[in-house]
Amino acid sequence: MPSVTQRIKMISQPKGGYLHPKLFEEIQLESADSLNDTENIHASLIGLSVDYMTRLLLGVKPELAFRISLKGAFNLLKLEQAIAILSKIKGLDDISIIHAIKMAGYDVAFRSSPLHYKPVSEINPDAKTIENVRILVNRSIHFFNLYGPILLDGFTFKNGYTELINAGDGDFITSDTLWDLKVSISTPTKDHTLQLLVYYLMGLKSVHSDIFESIKYLGIFNPRLNRIYRLKIAVINKDIIDEVNKSVIGY
Repeated sequence: MPSVTQRIKMISQPKGGYLHPKLFEEIQLESADSLNDTENIHASLIGLSVDYMTRLLLGVKPELAFRISLKGAFNLLKLEQAIAILSKIKGLDDISIIHAIKMAGYDVAFRSSPLHYKPVSEINPDAKTIENVRILVNRSIHFFNLYGPILLDGFTFKNGYTELINAGDGDFITSDTLWDLKVSISTPTKDHTLQLLVYYLMGLKSVHSDIFESIKYLGIFNPRLNRIYRLKIAVINKDIIDEVNKSVIGY
């Protein structure tokens, strides 16, 4: 059975998507630091390491911030190796960033398949990549200082899964917004906005329903663009919500 992101890839959305990205308000944040033009690590690993390091530096315990990585390492029978790498992640120094990126390399063995695993010893970020991750994490921390505090992070949707979707985990919830962190060079796509809507609707059916019932906005933060995208849930057409509940999620 598919995860939320896998399910969305199967869906043929109407033109512009169920939730057109242009509906979202854009807010540009300022940054004193500029990103380097090149990185020698795959974008997916950059995104995961920025996500996990942001959680860590906001006070989440290392084993919780990198819990998906540890699950992947467990599937690979490399848990002891992963724990040793995790112990070297302390902050935003070069050594910590290098090992955070290596830790993210285990994720694929849990999110996808151990067959797709590349030895983390071969993941060696260069100086420009390390500096970019540092900037991206600092931007993310600044964002949450403005829009936080975080009420819930790295949550799943127990009791909200269906025969069509049986996996998926959200990023962050603050007092009134469900947030997704996207470390991309591109602006949000219709798949990104649908993913957020699916998370919200599944959350209402999950064990976290009390928290989701207080959410008023769907939001995306992209630290690479240093930009916020936010939409008030009340403006979403009820017919769209009903269609996504039925055709996408399977309620």
